[in-house]
Amino acid sequence: MNLADALYQLTPSPTLLLLIIAAIALVESLALIGLLVPGVVLITAAASLAGHQELALPAIMLAAFVGAVVGDWISFWLGYTQHARVTRLWPLSRHPEWIARGARFFQRYGTLSVFFGRFVGPVRPVVPLIAGMLRMSPRAFSWANLASALLWAPAYVLPGYLLGRTWQQLFDVPPEMQAALVALAILLVTLAVVFSWLRQQVSRSGRLYRLLALGARRHPVMRRLWLAGSATGRGELPLASWLLLVLALGGVSGWTLLIMQQGASGPLPMDATLHDLFASLTAPWLQALGQTLARVGDTYGVVALVLPWGIWLLWRRRLDAFLHIGGGLGLIALLNTWGKAFFDRPRPGTPDYLTGSMAYPSAHSSTAVVLAGLAAAFIARELPHHQRHWVYWGAILFAVPMALSRLVIGVHWFSDLVGGALLGLVVCALVQLAWQARPRAPLAPCPAWWLGGASLVLVAARIAWLPPV
Repeated sequence: MNLADALYQLTPSPTLLLLIIAAIALVESLALIGLLVPGVVLITAAASLAGHQELALPAIMLAAFVGAVVGDWISFWLGYTQHARVTRLWPLSRHPEWIARGARFFQRYGTLSVFFGRFVGPVRPVVPLIAGMLRMSPRAFSWANLASALLWAPAYVLPGYLLGRTWQQLFDVPPEMQAALVALAILLVTLAVVFSWLRQQVSRSGRLYRLLALGARRHPVMRRLWLAGSATGRGELPLASWLLLVLALGGVSGWTLLIMQQGASGPLPMDATLHDLFASLTAPWLQALGQTLARVGDTYGVVALVLPWGIWLLWRRRLDAFLHIGGGLGLIALLNTWGKAFFDRPRPGTPDYLTGSMAYPSAHSSTAVVLAGLAAAFIARELPHHQRHWVYWGAILFAVPMALSRLVIGVHWFSDLVGGALLGLVVCALVQLAWQARPRAPLAPCPAWWLGGASLVLVAARIAWLPPV
C-alpha cells in the first residue's frame, strides 16, 4: 500500500476535507460556541491532513478564509438583530464575563477591535457580536472582517499544512509505517478533544452538570445524596472527579484484563505495529528527545520538578496541599511497583539501567499523568472557569510526549502506556475527591514564575549530571 492509498483510507475526500476546514474556521469564530471549541488544534490537524493529501494550498486557505468571514458575519448579524436577547442564550447566559470582556475590548479599540480581536483568543468569537449589538456600521465591519481573515487564514493554516507536507522527511518514516503514524496522531487528537469537552461539560458551568443538578433537586433522595457528596453542602458536587474515577477505574480494569488475557501470547497486535513504527523513526533528534524525556520523567526528574513547589507549600504552611500532592505521587509509585511485580510483563527492549524492571504499567506515563493532572487541577481551581481549559490542555501537552518517549526509545509497549495513563487518572481522581471533601483556603498568591524557573533549572541539572534510573 502506498502513501496515497493509506491516506485516502484514513482521511476524508479532498472536497470533504476543504468543507471541514471551512466549518472549523466558521465554528471557531462563532459567538455562541467559539470559545468552547479548540479551534487551533482542530484546524491544525485538518490542515496537516490536507498537506498529507497534497491539496492545493490556495484552496485550503480560501476554505479557511471563507469560514472565518462567514463565522464573524453570523456573530455580527446575531448581535445586530437580536441585541441584548442574545446574551440569554447558552453559553453566554452562563458566562456574562465573556460579553463584558468583549465590550471593554471593543470600547478600547473601536473599529480596529474587529481586526485585532480575531487574533486574541479570549475575545475572538465575542467581538463581532459586540460590534453588532453596538450597531457598528456593516460596511466598516465588513472591511475589518475581510482584512483580518486574510491574515488569519495563512497564519492558522500554514503551520499544519507544512507539518503535513514535511513529516515524512522530519521523522524519516518508511512508507509501510505512514498509515500507522497518521492513525495514531488522529487518535491522540481525538481523545484530547473529547477529554477537554467532557471535562467542561461536567464542571459546574457545564450543561451536563446543570442537567444532573436539576434532576437531583426534583427527588428528595437524590437531593440528599447530591448534597452529601459536596464539600460545602451547597450542591457543588465534584461531579468531574467522580466521573473521572468511575471511567478511569473501569478503563484500567478492563484494559488490564485484556493484557492478562493476552498473557503468554505476547504483545497485542497494535503493540507490535506501533513498536515497529517507532523503531523505524531513526531521526537522531527524535532519539535524543526521547532520552531527554526519559530523564525528566524518572525519579530524579520528578523530584527536581516538584521540589521547589513542595518547599514553597511547607513555607506557606499548607501541609494539606503538600500531603495530598505527595500522597498522590507516593500512591502511584506504590501501584507501579506492585503492578510491575504482579504482571511481570517483559519489555520490548531492556537497557542496562532497567534490568529487572518490568513493562506493565508504564511508570513514566502514570507518574506524568499524576504530576500534570494534579498540577492542572490545583492551578485551575485558582482561575476563572473560562480560563481553566488552557491549564488542562497544558497538562495534556506535557503528559502525551512524556508517554510517547517510551515508545521512541523502545522500552515499553503502547498498551503499557495506556494502562499507566488510566492508572494515573485513577490516582488523580482519588486525590481530588480527598481534597474536595471539605472547603479549602485558596493557594494563591503563588510565585509561579519563580517556582517554575527553579524547577526548570533543577531538571536541566538532572539531565546534565545524573544518570538515567
